[in-house]
Amino acid sequence: MSFSAPTLPAPVAAKHGTNRVVHGVPLDDLYAWLRADNWQEVMRKPETLAADIRAHMEAENAYAEAALAPLQSLKETLVKEMRGRIKEDDASVPAPDGAYAYGTRYREGGQHPLFVRTHRDGGEDTILLDGDALAKGKAYFRFGGASHSDDHTLLAWSADDKGSEKYTLRIRDLASGEDLPDTVEETSSGGVWSADGTSLFYTRLDDNHRPSKVFRHQLGADPAEDELIYEEEDSGFFVGVGRTQSGRFLVIDCHDHQTSEVWLLDLHAPQSDLFCVAHREVGHEYSVEDQGDALIILTNADDAEDFKIVSTPVSSPGRDTWADLVAHEPGRLILGHMAFKDWLVWLERAGGLPRLCYRRADGTVDAVAFDEEAYALGFGTNYEHATDTLRFSYSSPTTPQSTIDVDLSTGEQTVRKVQEVPSGHNPADYAVRRIFAKASDGAEVPVTVLTRADHKDNGSAPCLLYGYGSYGISIPASFSTNALSLVDRGFVYAIAHIRGGKDKGFAWYKQGKAEHKVNTFTDFIAVRDHLVSSSIVDGSKIVAQGGSAGGMLMGAVANMAPEKFAGIIAQVPFVDVLNTMLDDTLPLTPPEWPEWGNPIEDEKAFHRIKAYSPYDAVSAQDYPAIFALAGLTDPRVTYWEPAKWVARLRELSTGDAPLLLKTNMDAGHGGAAGRFDRLDEIGEVFAFAIEVAG
Repeated sequence: MSFSAPTLPAPVAAKHGTNRVVHGVPLDDLYAWLRADNWQEVMRKPETLAADIRAHMEAENAYAEAALAPLQSLKETLVKEMRGRIKEDDASVPAPDGAYAYGTRYREGGQHPLFVRTHRDGGEDTILLDGDALAKGKAYFRFGGASHSDDHTLLAWSADDKGSEKYTLRIRDLASGEDLPDTVEETSSGGVWSADGTSLFYTRLDDNHRPSKVFRHQLGADPAEDELIYEEEDSGFFVGVGRTQSGRFLVIDCHDHQTSEVWLLDLHAPQSDLFCVAHREVGHEYSVEDQGDALIILTNADDAEDFKIVSTPVSSPGRDTWADLVAHEPGRLILGHMAFKDWLVWLERAGGLPRLCYRRADGTVDAVAFDEEAYALGFGTNYEHATDTLRFSYSSPTTPQSTIDVDLSTGEQTVRKVQEVPSGHNPADYAVRRIFAKASDGAEVPVTVLTRADHKDNGSAPCLLYGYGSYGISIPASFSTNALSLVDRGFVYAIAHIRGGKDKGFAWYKQGKAEHKVNTFTDFIAVRDHLVSSSIVDGSKIVAQGGSAGGMLMGAVANMAPEKFAGIIAQVPFVDVLNTMLDDTLPLTPPEWPEWGNPIEDEKAFHRIKAYSPYDAVSAQDYPAIFALAGLTDPRVTYWEPAKWVARLRELSTGDAPLLLKTNMDAGHGGAAGRFDRLDEIGEVFAFAIEVAG
């Protein structure tokens, strides 16, 4: 590592924290003052951040910028490369719906998408929403959702201009191109139309930033008088709205990380009452589609740990009427499903690889799969219900994304688009493989490895090792044009599919949550060790990267095995786990307790979390170079978590490696919203990785 010493001194945070006793254990949080008392207001108005906190955050930014200044030329080179792989006037394949087809595109040099539509059979598109125009003059802008009414005359759309994920919902008249006066503030994203287009259903955030109430808005009425149709009383549950593929039902999905409850409303009778499909039972998760007179339900009921699909009459949806359509198979995890008029389609993963399956009315099943060692599949945009065509996407670490239509009646596939890389890309120049690392308890941890085709396993290559490992989220083995900038410089780009995700089924998730959380961290270290012992990489040139809950992983491995990493990149890192889980006023805390445990009520959970919480576990040892990134208006991982963590690292570290914090003062959890602005962040992160890996 050859960082030049910054001319600025490293910021030293003041110490005037809090003292309290929890479960008989004294907790002294000397940097608690970095948590703004008015944090809810800061989410709405960043300028209200207290002056002393702002001064410290800006000092950290200045120090990081000074430390990273020698890498500016490398960053600019990386950004130029990455931008050269982006088709600037790119466009999606329009998805048909009735007489029209809807999609997105970008203009040359544009930062934000344009929502467009054409006639179904083609022709010039009409711009429905111009993201560049709407973002003009704003430091931050991100679309939430956009949904057209069934008669194609109205568009409900939302946007966030603070980064706090508080979306303003608007309705656009597509004939005039003007927005109606109907405007709703502080929603959790988009809306769902009634079949006749006279009502719009949406979810509003409460004072603690939790989506907890569903309202019915009557077109033309004052939003202040919107009718509350559902309110979630349990602060541990979040609420979302959607609709079934048929468009028949509004879906109100209430859930935490292990339990769900679904309420439906007939969108053809928007004033009708809700009905519950199956009342919540702890540990039961399910989602609902409809087909004819039946509800088609993906569920883990009856010990179907890896999920099954059942059918039940709409008229009597209770659990006692559920009949299996796709039986449970241990080790075959069903990830999601769609019900068309004549087809049932689902996405599953077995052996670590995904495939798409579709079932005919007679019960016979076909599947779409690919031959690569590692790849990613996903549903595309599919608006229509009475269709034989399913759109999906496919890519791999070496293969650009393809948008593909499959005719379910014949199995014939039509490639509608292949991602274009303007600067050129030859998949044969790269190699991808799936290997397995043995964890400390003998579990086989999958690893996706991307290298140049001419890479030699001689123990000399630097490595960027990415990990997440929480909430059952599996990191797909998909195509990343940005990663090529590292691989082309001789890096190995590796993804550790560690426990806490569902890469090997639901059991893989359970083995990396709550009382088993430490498996996530030790799996990641085991992957690192396997890459070294297999001579795939140089053990002195490994940089670890993770974000959000993956940032907690970064903090944990930095404490557990600092000598095994040349650098750590922690993006919006969830590192103050214990204090956050002890604060039930924060947006995500009650819904997170099933994932980590509730340290307020459960003393065992308290001690377990305290032992691994990165902020609490910082100690006097030689830490590697660390680059933490945060967003001031982030409601998911609040800005003070990485700020406190870096302050404590700087206080206790016995080494001289740089400890950097950079906070985007105009953004939240996702960082910069513009597609080219994001490249600046990625370029800086990659320049850091290249530098610390030598």
